[in-house]
Amino acid sequence: MAKALESDIRVTQEVQQGKIPYWVKVVIVFFLGWVALYATRTILNPIMGDIQNQFHLSSAQLGMIMSLFFLGYAALNVPSGIMGDKIGKKRVLVPGVILFGAFAAVTGLMPNFFFFMFSWLLVGIFQGFFYGPSYGLSSEAIPANRITLGSAIINSGMAFGTSLGYYISSYSVGVYGMSWRTPFFIIAVPVVLIGLAMWWVVKDKPKTKEQKAAENGGQKLKAKDLFNRNLIAAYVTIFCSIYGFFVVINWLPYYLEHERGITGGSVAFVASLVPWAAIPGSILFSWIADKMGRRKPVLLVMLPIAFIATISIVAFHSMTILYIALITYGIFGKISTNPVLVAVVADNAPKHAYSTSFGFYNFIGMCGSILSPYITGFLTDVTGSLNAGFYFAAALIFVGFISSMFIDEKHRRNVPATN
Repeated sequence: MAKALESDIRVTQEVQQGKIPYWVKVVIVFFLGWVALYATRTILNPIMGDIQNQFHLSSAQLGMIMSLFFLGYAALNVPSGIMGDKIGKKRVLVPGVILFGAFAAVTGLMPNFFFFMFSWLLVGIFQGFFYGPSYGLSSEAIPANRITLGSAIINSGMAFGTSLGYYISSYSVGVYGMSWRTPFFIIAVPVVLIGLAMWWVVKDKPKTKEQKAAENGGQKLKAKDLFNRNLIAAYVTIFCSIYGFFVVINWLPYYLEHERGITGGSVAFVASLVPWAAIPGSILFSWIADKMGRRKPVLLVMLPIAFIATISIVAFHSMTILYIALITYGIFGKISTNPVLVAVVADNAPKHAYSTSFGFYNFIGMCGSILSPYITGFLTDVTGSLNAGFYFAAALIFVGFISSMFIDEKHRRNVPATN
C-alpha cells in the first residue's frame, strides 16, 4: 500500500513538472512494438489464397507457413529471455525488432516456396526476441498498482496491429490490385522505425553479478522456480487461449472469403471486429483485475464466454450472429485474457528472472500458435470445411477454463497472502 502511494505521488509530481513518466513512455513504445509484430504477421492472412495459387499449395501446406513462422518465434522466446537477463534486455530487444522488419521486406522478394518459407521463418525467429525482454522491462518499469492496466494497454497493440495488417493486405491487393508481395514491403518501413524508437526510449542497465545475487538471496534460478502451481495453470491456459486465437486470426479471412463469400475491403472490416472489440475488453477486465487484486475470478468469467463465441462463429449462417460472435470473442478472447495472465505470471514468477519467466510463459503459449495453423488446415483437408478447426479450437479454450480453476491466489510468490 505504501509503495503504491509513493508511486502515485511520484507520478503526480512528474506530471506537474510537465514530464511524461518513464513507465508511460515504456507502455507507449511497447504498444507500438505489438502493433509491429501483429501487423507483420497478419499481412499474410488476407493474401493466403494468392500465396496458395502462386505456389500451388494444399490447405495443410498453407497452414504450415504460419506454423513454421511460430515455431521460429516460440523457439527463441526462452533463449532471448535468458539472454535478456544476462546481457541486458534492450540489447536483445532492439536488434530483434529491426531485423524482423528487414526480413519482412526480404520475404516479399522470394521467388519460390522454399525461399519464401525460409525468409518468413527468420521473421518469426527475430520476433522471438521481443516478448521476454519487453515484458521484463515493462514489469520493472510499471508501478505495481498499474501492472495489469499497463500490460493491457501494451497488449492492445495486438489489436491495432492485427487490424492494420488486415487492411494493408486487403486494400493494397484486394482493392488496388497490387502484387501480393507489396504488403511485405509496406510493413517493413514502420517496423524498423519502431525498433529505432525503442533504442531511443528504453533504458536498461544490466545488473551486476553482485546485484543479482543480492536480489535473489544468493540463489541461482532453478527450473522448478518456473513450475509452481499457479504458473503451470497460467501456461496451460495461455496455450489453449492462443491456439484458439490463432485459429481465428489466421483462418478468419480465408473462412470469410471461401465460406461466407465476403471479398475485398469487406474482409478487413469484418475480420477487424475481433481486435477492435478487444481493446475496451482488455482495458476493462484488466482494470477490474487490478481493482480486485485478483485474477482468477476474471478469467473464470472470460474463458467460458470466449468458448461460446468461438463455436458461434461457424455454427450459425446468420451474418448478424457472426458479427455478434466476433465482437464477443474480441471482448472476452485471448487479447483480453492475456494481460490478466501476464499479471498471474508477475505475481508468481521469480523477480530476478522476469525476462526468462515471461519468455517461458510465451513459449508455452505460442506452441499453440505453431500447432493451430497446420492442424486447422489438416482438418479442413479431411472434412472439406473449416468448421471442424473452429470447433476444436473452442474445445481447447474450455480446457483453458478448467486449468484456470486451479490458480490459488492465497499463495502467490510476490503478493502477500490473502484470506
